[in-house]
Amino acid sequence: MWRLSRKGASGFSSSSTAEEVTQGIDGTGLTAIVTGASSGIGTETARVLALRGVHVVMAVRNMATGREVKEEIIKENPNAKVLAMELNLSSMASVRKFASEFKCSGLPLNILINNAGVMATPFMLSKDNIELQFATNHIGHFLLTNLLLETMKKTSLKSSKEGRIVNVSSRRHQFSYPEGIRFDKINDQTGYNRFSAYGQSKLANVLHTNELARRLKEDGVEITANSVHPGAITTNLFRHVNFFSGLVGLLGKYVIKNVQQGAATTCYVALHPQVKGITGKYFADSNIAQASSEAVNTDLAQYLWDFSMDLINRCSENSQNI
Repeated sequence: MWRLSRKGASGFSSSSTAEEVTQGIDGTGLTAIVTGASSGIGTETARVLALRGVHVVMAVRNMATGREVKEEIIKENPNAKVLAMELNLSSMASVRKFASEFKCSGLPLNILINNAGVMATPFMLSKDNIELQFATNHIGHFLLTNLLLETMKKTSLKSSKEGRIVNVSSRRHQFSYPEGIRFDKINDQTGYNRFSAYGQSKLANVLHTNELARRLKEDGVEITANSVHPGAITTNLFRHVNFFSGLVGLLGKYVIKNVQQGAATTCYVALHPQVKGITGKYFADSNIAQASSEAVNTDLAQYLWDFSMDLINRCSENSQNI
């Protein structure tokens, strides 16, 4: 990635790896949840955080794969503290079950990394009858964060350490539908575009982050919330996009990050002292970057928050009536 190797204000660049941006940082005593930790940058994020002494809870949809990844991490680093727990973000019932089980474990929670996601899927509905990309990438993480927030607040207060929430978004957030978020057409197959729907969900990630940061500031709690763009990475996120493998073959070493580089910004924002006290920002290549004008629209962020809460409440009511 020679083209992208210029260092930013942080001292890091898009060529920096997750190990490099966390070099010398001691995460002992911290506990982190990483969603989607059984593959791609989620696995690398979990591995590097564990390498730095963080107790990592891998929130994974496939427990068999999750256990394999856990064993690999411990094989490489016998001192690693890693736990795998089941989580299907496209199911609110699964999100609630995970949150309940985590709370029952008695573990503290310093860092929440909302990393899991799906990309460019054909039109599908989740188990709660919500368009799959919006359900998985936004609603699932929105609900998970809300359910775990009290635990994070208690941990921060008790430990006197800053809590950090990291939402993995994408530069694709700039390319949503023309109306940004199709609030009245979330589940409408008419006009569905799998790439625009992905952009919509990633825009929702940034808006959620910014509104969450505002609310946490208002509450006066020592928890930050930031969103990140990991970069274009060769992971199974692209399993629904056949042409991408050809693109990698043509341009790979020039514009595509490897997994170690792809996990860098997430690990930087989650652990680095430079990020202390910084909240409501959008990061790329381990530096503060510029999000789209829609993504920093405070009215849109508040409206999305209310819309998401209402959607969750309506789905919960429907499930209770079945």
